[in-house]
Amino acid sequence: MAYERELELAARLARQAAELALALRERGLKTESKLDLSPVTAADRACERLIAAALEEVFPEDGLVGEEGASKPALSGRRWIIDPIDGTVDYIRGIPTWSVLIALEDHQEVAAGVCYLAEQDEMYVAAKGAGAYLDGERLHASDISDPGQALLCVNALQKIGELSWGDKLTEFMSRFRAVRSFGGCQDAMLVASGRADAWIEPHASEWDLAPLKIIAEEAGAVFFNFDGGAGIYGGNCVIAAPGLAGALRRWLGA
Repeated sequence: MAYERELELAARLARQAAELALALRERGLKTESKLDLSPVTAADRACERLIAAALEEVFPEDGLVGEEGASKPALSGRRWIIDPIDGTVDYIRGIPTWSVLIALEDHQEVAAGVCYLAEQDEMYVAAKGAGAYLDGERLHASDISDPGQALLCVNALQKIGELSWGDKLTEFMSRFRAVRSFGGCQDAMLVASGRADAWIEPHASEWDLAPLKIIAEEAGAVFFNFDGGAGIYGGNCVIAAPGLAGALRRWLGA
């Protein structure tokens, strides 16, 4: 597999970070609020330090960026993107839908990534042109094209009202067979594995999206931003089975 060495390290670090996060939660954690009012704990910071230090040791010329402040310029044209605990609210409250996210950006293109759903012990990995896998099994997005047969996931429902189409979402969701909102990384991996068919994420940063994008695309799903772009810096995204992407683009005007 392309980027095999990088993926092996990222997967190992994701497991180590998850073990650390679980151990720290057992001891009890104090929760703080960041400037955007999202929660953060000592575990978020400790897990990012663990991941960043190991990546810097093995790939010293690669850059780093992390949700909790890790930052290092790249000398190699490559940069690691880290979200040590994606879904901190779920992590704090013992809901098993949080993950450790690590991706590698190679010359401004996401080339490899891992998403480890720690409390479900599910390791998703993908590399550009090499496919996406869950614990060694190849992933495939669904072939559903009829919304009436599809399962739609929507994240951050509390923020939907801020969007121009927020008041129209209820009508749109009524076209689907079912709607779920498990949380970003969980929803995205359900689409990548064909267990759900589309995911709408209205607010996200590059560390939230980087590994999810490569995993979904390598599974055959379509990734795009609300403005029609297809990048991890767009602030939002849709991941959809190919048969549903057109309908979602038309509805969003993307």
